[in-house]
Amino acid sequence: MRPILMKGHERPLTFLKYNRDGDLLFSCAKDHTPTVWFADNGERLGTYRGHNGAVWTCDVSRDSMRLITGSADQTVKLWNVQKGTQLYTFNFGSPARSVEFAIGDKLAVITTDPFMELTSAIHVKRIAGDSTEQTEESVLVIKGPQGRINRAVWGPLNRTIISAGEDAVIRIWDFETGKLLKESDKESGHKKTITSLTKAADGSHFLSGSLDKSAKLWDTRTLTLIKTYSTERPVNAVAMSPLLDHVVLGGGQDASAVTTTDHRAGKFEAKFYDKILQEEIGGVKGHFGPINALAFNPDGKSCSSGGEDGYVRLHHFDPDYFNIKI
Repeated sequence: MRPILMKGHERPLTFLKYNRDGDLLFSCAKDHTPTVWFADNGERLGTYRGHNGAVWTCDVSRDSMRLITGSADQTVKLWNVQKGTQLYTFNFGSPARSVEFAIGDKLAVITTDPFMELTSAIHVKRIAGDSTEQTEESVLVIKGPQGRINRAVWGPLNRTIISAGEDAVIRIWDFETGKLLKESDKESGHKKTITSLTKAADGSHFLSGSLDKSAKLWDTRTLTLIKTYSTERPVNAVAMSPLLDHVVLGGGQDASAVTTTDHRAGKFEAKFYDKILQEEIGGVKGHFGPINALAFNPDGKSCSSGGEDGYVRLHHFDPDYFNIKI
């Protein structure tokens, strides 16, 4: 399996997202310019210019017409995917860390970092069908727990919001009331900052990755811990195959600590685990720095990784990948 190397960013990657059809891949990096690529051959289609800070996150609407991006410049922007034009800008008093469209694309959940005297917060915005009618007001604001909230995603039927971040606790909030419904158990939960969260295709369970060198699989409704995947290095990114029972973990030391270790590219591989047996089944080497972003194509036949080295590597799986037996 020869990876396709996609060079378009000048700074470390932060996030990768496929559209629902799996023909486009959106990448965010610290270089202010989200980029869209063809997902089959890695050709760069275009960029979205307008942010003036690192772009931490993005999401694309179900019909691939709208892109939403969150940035360290304290804004969240809505874009026309085809034209690359800005449709609307939400302004916050602190950097935007995570964004996700709800089912139906009528709502978006946005998390903002603690900044100056502001605490971290989860904001829900109504997304207008016609961008000329878009307004700034929030439907719901949940003032956050201590520390940064790294990810917030929608639960089933948009009834709940699941958040996770620096305090290592996963929380489920009621969207209607903003009340806290559940918290992950201190004993079975993560011990350090949760860096990433990804939902299964059917939304019934989700996977969290943490700097405590593990990833955990949780039941979405009950917040019961189902599985734990242990690795030798901090986990910055997680992905779940929509096709097979595979989970992928990516990571490596923090960029600041990299120089103190050997520079073999092998340290920075994406590791594949069997979702059920929790055993490692393989790895994909290649990045010359920690892996910060991972995403599976919705058809499960390819995946991509984004690294501290500024490259996106696109892997189309060989036929024998689909016959891995443990």
